[in-house]
Amino acid sequence: MIDIKLLRDQPDVVRASQRARGEDESLVDAALAADERRRSAIADFESVRAEQKASGKDLGPLMGRIKAGEKAGEDVSGLRAQAEELKAKGGQLASRVKELDAVQSAAQGDLDALLRQIGNVIEPGVPTGGEDDFALLETVGAPRDFAAEGFEPKDHLELGESLRAIDMERGTKVAGSRFYFLTGVGAQLELALLTMAAAQATQAGFTLMIPPTLASRETMAGAGFIDAHEEEVYRLEADDLFLTGTSEVALAGYHSGEVIDLSGGPLRYAGWSTCYRREAGSYGKDTRGIIRVHQFNKLEMFVYCDPADAAAEHQRLLAWEREMLAKVELPYRIIDTAAGDLGGPAARKYDCEAWVPTQGRYRELTSTSNCTTYQARRLGTRFKDADGKTQVAATLNGTLATTRWLVAILENHQQADGSVRVPEALQPYLGLEVLTPQA
Repeated sequence: MIDIKLLRDQPDVVRASQRARGEDESLVDAALAADERRRSAIADFESVRAEQKASGKDLGPLMGRIKAGEKAGEDVSGLRAQAEELKAKGGQLASRVKELDAVQSAAQGDLDALLRQIGNVIEPGVPTGGEDDFALLETVGAPRDFAAEGFEPKDHLELGESLRAIDMERGTKVAGSRFYFLTGVGAQLELALLTMAAAQATQAGFTLMIPPTLASRETMAGAGFIDAHEEEVYRLEADDLFLTGTSEVALAGYHSGEVIDLSGGPLRYAGWSTCYRREAGSYGKDTRGIIRVHQFNKLEMFVYCDPADAAAEHQRLLAWEREMLAKVELPYRIIDTAAGDLGGPAARKYDCEAWVPTQGRYRELTSTSNCTTYQARRLGTRFKDADGKTQVAATLNGTLATTRWLVAILENHQQADGSVRVPEALQPYLGLEVLTPQA
């Protein structure tokens, strides 16, 4: 959720962000109007509430005078009449306070609903446009020239089947399309990759976490994952719980409602979890193999920090992703994702895309997002600054390894005989130097 103060003070900045995202900028004016209604309702409530309190204060002394007069044998009928008037007025004011409290709550609800529809304000320099309008920041390594090596590369599924590493047919039989089994060296390879990522993360000071893969509606909404795309998430209707598509959700909720200690620097967590995505709207896309599937495993970095440190921390997350990509010896490029391709919580996102030889193009392997204070504001995660003042924390996330990496590893390191060379850094975790086809 964006800062309401930013919306009030710099509405043109928010409008420009919405425009760059290709989203409805009229939401800004609607939210400002709702905020004005809310503030007016609060003012009315507080005014009548103050009148109610004053009336109550007047009644007490008046009742004391009535009791004293009765005790002294005086005529207190006039005082009684005043007391009845005050009581009647108090009752009317109480009803009015109740009404205005409801109006105030409804106005707050309207404002919150509108604010939740406005994406995070993008950082300066983020490219405008959609999926194809990214800015290329760097290309690392060169794709292999398989023609010069004298053979046609096989795709990852053909390799995976010959290695007895991937079984799509039985995955489909058991669970339907876009499901699969990783078998034998396929399962070993994924575990080795994730274990290497976990080792790197812990060595870098991250706390390793195995989080829940189910989350409440409150946590999902707080992380910004069901604002406009609830149909894309698996939901357990009987329990109103959601299967998470990334451990970012659980880690974003880990410190919800807390004042965290950032005096020693950012809090860094690495979540190892199974992830679930319905892939709604992806009919006909990447139907072969394990590039776009409903279930996969991932190690996700997640950081809480002072908003002033968020941009620098974003660069650190990208550096850690690059370190992992170097270990698996893949050619890749880094892109600055365009505003229209950002998720609602992200103010900026960098993707690392590895070369996939049989597709002749780069495909996303990692992404790292700076969500600034968007998630923490929703989830009530705060910290005390150097002056002891309570502030909203910033959150960031970044992928360190995921099942999709197997696609790039298999295709880029295949040999003419159908075997696959294991990257040197991965060999100690896998215990193999070469994956060989099985008869």
